[in-house]
Amino acid sequence: MLQDRSRATRDDGPEHSPVAQAQGASGTGPVISRALQILDAFSAQSPHLSLSELARKAQLPVSTVHRMLGELLTWGALERDDQGRYRIGLRLWELGSLAPRGQGLRERALPYLEDLSLVTRENVQLAVREGTEAVFIERIGGSCAVPTLTRVGGRLAITATGAGLALLAHAPAAVQNDVLERPIIRNTPYTITDANRLRGVLAQVRARGYAVSDRQLSLDTLSVAAPVRSPQGEVVAAVSLVVHCSSATPAALADLVLSSARAINRALHMPVS
Repeated sequence: MLQDRSRATRDDGPEHSPVAQAQGASGTGPVISRALQILDAFSAQSPHLSLSELARKAQLPVSTVHRMLGELLTWGALERDDQGRYRIGLRLWELGSLAPRGQGLRERALPYLEDLSLVTRENVQLAVREGTEAVFIERIGGSCAVPTLTRVGGRLAITATGAGLALLAHAPAAVQNDVLERPIIRNTPYTITDANRLRGVLAQVRARGYAVSDRQLSLDTLSVAAPVRSPQGEVVAAVSLVVHCSSATPAALADLVLSSARAINRALHMPVS
């Protein structure tokens, strides 16, 4: 169900890159900004890039990219594969794993995500909100579950998934307005694209405590998600269960997801040993 569509839209051209937008069409700027433009050229759809591809996607001259690649390779931000193309290096993965919003939350939640996966043998996911997107910080694929394209670190539009709807329903009003004032991509005939109808859905999520995305991202999947709260009561994540749309009803899945969310809530309240 959870395809990396929001990230994929950024591969339509370099103008979709936030770093490139910040620097403008000239492709010039401080050294750090140019390095970020180079790193931002990579995506799940383009994990391996040649020098010319990097320059095109980063909107930088080939000579500039070539000059900076040496330092990025030496530091470990990039590596080269057997064909001589460039890819993200392990050093960046090591740094990314230190992000506190992902690391601590994931470690506390993982035992309960594993329990949910063991009981259901379905896809279990944990997501956080980053701006107007849902970022998945953990995913456990069930042995007989419906196939998904979700990956750890993948981003999705926040309106089409159960986890995204759970996060959006508890987001600040300014974030909700920002999302609902923009055009919503129709992924399937069941995708809710009307802003007023979506506001009603978000109110329903808050009232019943869980979110449902029924075939909104793909025609064969159903996801049910519940919010995870910090000790201060703030919604910091959402846990979701993704199944084949014909295998269960939302009501049958809701109790399982809500139980897992409550268990993670309790774990977050426990002091770090």
